[in-house]
Amino acid sequence: MTEEIIIAGFGGQGVLSMGKILAYSGLMQGQEVSWMPSYGPEMRGGTSNVTVVISDERISSPILTDYDTAIILNQQSMDKFESMVKPGGILIYDPNGITRVPKRKDISIYKIEGTKGAAELGNSKTFNMVVLGGYLKIKPIVKMENVMEGLKKSLPARHHKLLPLNEKAIKHGLTIVEEVQKA
Repeated sequence: MTEEIIIAGFGGQGVLSMGKILAYSGLMQGQEVSWMPSYGPEMRGGTSNVTVVISDERISSPILTDYDTAIILNQQSMDKFESMVKPGGILIYDPNGITRVPKRKDISIYKIEGTKGAAELGNSKTFNMVVLGGYLKIKPIVKMENVMEGLKKSLPARHHKLLPLNEKAIKHGLTIVEEVQKA
C-alpha cells in the first residue's frame, strides 16, 4: 500500500500540521513516510502545501507530479492541483472560499465543511482536524490511536491540554464528510 497525498490551502489553515500528523501516524504503524512542506515567505495567509507519502515499501522520492488524494482548502490550490489527482483518485475540498467546484469525472470527489464543523465545535483552530477526520473516513490508512500519538508528537507539550478537543474535531469530521461524486 502506498498513499501519495497533497494537502493545500492558505498558511494558517493547519495544512503543514495535518501532513505532519499523518506522517507521524504512519511512523507509529511502522510504515515508511515522507513529509515535504512547501510555502511562500508570507506563511500565514500565503499559499502552502505539503506532500505526504505513506507506504509499506521504501519511498524513492518525496517529489511527486500526481497524487492519489488531494485535500484542497482554497481556490488557488484547486486551480493548481485538481488536474494532478490520478484518474480514479480522490479530491476532498472545503467549499468555504471555493468559487469553482471540481469538474473532473474520472475521480471521486468529497466535500467537507471544515470551517462550519470547527465553528460547531466552538473553536476555529480545529478546522484542520475536522478535515483530517473527513479524510480518514474516506481513507482510513492510519489507526486513530496512531493519529492521536502523531498529534501528541506534533503539538508542543504546553498545548497537550488541547488533545481531547482535537480528537473530538477528528471524530466530528468523520461524520460530516459528504460524497459528491464517485469515480
